[in-house]
Amino acid sequence: MSGLALDRMRPHLDAVPLIRREGRVVQVVGTVIEADLPGVAVGELADIGPATAEVIGFRGHRALLMPLGPLQGVACGSVVRVRSSLLTVSVGDGLLGRVIDPLGAPMDGRPLTDVPFRRPLSANAPDPMKRSRIADSLETGIRVIDGLLTLGKGQRIAVMAGSGVGKSTLLGMFARNSKATVNVVALIGERGREVREFLERDLGPEGVARSVIVLATSDSSPVLQVKAMSAALAVSEHFRDEGHDVLLMVDSLTRLAMAQRQVGLSAGEPPTTKGYTPSVFSMMPRLLERAGPGAGRGSITGVLTVLVEGDDMDDPVADTVRGIVDGHVILSRRLASFGHYPSIDVLGSVSRTMPSTASPEHVQAARDVRAMAAMYRENEELVRLGAYKTGSDPSVDAAIHAWPHIRAFLQQEVEDATPWEETLTRLAQLASMRSGPQPVPGVRRAPQAPQRRGRG
Repeated sequence: MSGLALDRMRPHLDAVPLIRREGRVVQVVGTVIEADLPGVAVGELADIGPATAEVIGFRGHRALLMPLGPLQGVACGSVVRVRSSLLTVSVGDGLLGRVIDPLGAPMDGRPLTDVPFRRPLSANAPDPMKRSRIADSLETGIRVIDGLLTLGKGQRIAVMAGSGVGKSTLLGMFARNSKATVNVVALIGERGREVREFLERDLGPEGVARSVIVLATSDSSPVLQVKAMSAALAVSEHFRDEGHDVLLMVDSLTRLAMAQRQVGLSAGEPPTTKGYTPSVFSMMPRLLERAGPGAGRGSITGVLTVLVEGDDMDDPVADTVRGIVDGHVILSRRLASFGHYPSIDVLGSVSRTMPSTASPEHVQAARDVRAMAAMYRENEELVRLGAYKTGSDPSVDAAIHAWPHIRAFLQQEVEDATPWEETLTRLAQLASMRSGPQPVPGVRRAPQAPQRRGRG
């Protein structure tokens, strides 16, 4: 057998247990199985009749297991056979355009082909001293993102919003229009009704063709929902190591945290803020740090949605994620109610890597536009009531004059994709309005667009 063939078979060989370990089911409480299973470790998988379960903890001398699927067929005294401590997923170019479950099985009715490699779901983040710096910008085709919240290749950004304000639609725009070579989409706790809608309406054929979708619907086991995030990261890491710029989109981290909360409470962890267990807050950085730039080539840019309860941006999950990622985008229900899409609250959003990935001219133009938007918002009530007198403050006059143009720049149809150069040209024209109208004799020359730095 050749060395290459042996390397491809090694994960399968490692998964075969050398010693059979067995035990018996003692008790089932809710979705937690207690079993006499000496010598088993947390994270190992076991077969219980037709069901597969993961060891999540211990109570006394008994192992606590949570099933990855239905519990039907599990009885008191059922044999528990430890399968393996290594959970892997098949990876390769054959995953593009496919929908898989968290264990790597296809969900679109077709067999998987051209997936010759396997990667473990659990992996460590790259060595921080060997990672590349984030220096290149990632074009998304979304004006407000490219112009005012520029993303870098390898950046992780959280999209925070309540329900029904356009998170899935924004993810679809990212998937269709970005210059990333591969998309990996993790749908965690998604309603089954909305899966096809997201694939066909939001992603579209163009987005699906270069995407890998990892799906765990809301009726899936909490353990399986947590595994969906790990599987999406494993797939992303494979394509990153192949030199691709990967766009990882997760919807949503809140449902991931809820699933881990169920697992933690079942294992006996004490609840903390809003019932979330300590393992939720230790899991987040462990998973999110796996995304980012690679060591030398390839990157994983993360666009991670957070469903905030009651539009509370200080929700425990939102607060934790905001402290880990490299920026956040806030979607405003108020803007959505006015039909302003994408409903991004520019003044409440930030991209921490923008100074490193955009040119100084671009950064300054973005600051000028944000300053005019802030000035208009501060005086908006006075303007609407007619209480502001033109000429009282030149900066307010400039903001009022520029606001209709800024609002047009911030709004964009779902089907539209704006080229990078056009975005920068329009941004420069908006920034020039901060000094107020300045008529020039003869032909007026349009301001030059700031040059893009680190396009990569």
